[in-house]
Amino acid sequence: MKGQSTELPYYELPETSAAFTAGTVAARQIDGLGFRFYWATANLTQADLNYKPNNDARTTAETILHIYDLSNVVLSAALKQPYHKDHVSQLSIEEVRAKALRNLKQAADILREAADLKVFKIDFGQGEFPFWNAINGPIADAIWHCGQIASYRRTSGNPISAKINHFTGTVTR
Repeated sequence: MKGQSTELPYYELPETSAAFTAGTVAARQIDGLGFRFYWATANLTQADLNYKPNNDARTTAETILHIYDLSNVVLSAALKQPYHKDHVSQLSIEEVRAKALRNLKQAADILREAADLKVFKIDFGQGEFPFWNAINGPIADAIWHCGQIASYRRTSGNPISAKINHFTGTVTR
């Protein structure tokens, strides 16, 4: 995954919103996830993608695919559409990464403009869940998995760049 493009969203965090609303706070949480995912998955080697700590764990590549699925759950809620699993087996891991980043950006942009999050629900086709479940479910889960990827790549000898500041959402140049 060498030669990452800064054209993908979340190379750095977007500017903060002027107002604190439910929508801007939810969007910022997704932005934070996007920034962490961008850098956890930037410049991965094949050894990084294949790494897993034991036989029962997912590889880094499988974890990226899982985060992509989670990004689809969040985007489906933001679009007010039922979630449908997107089969991406024909795509490269770089393409899946790009799609996940764009999903997160689109969801955050929609939520940033929202006055009321009650209208956004997770719909798996067998009942709906309120947006609260998106926060403690797919968003929190994806953040958790970004930490796993960061740990895995450190273990496989390719740690995240020290130029990344997760607190400010910026990159030292």
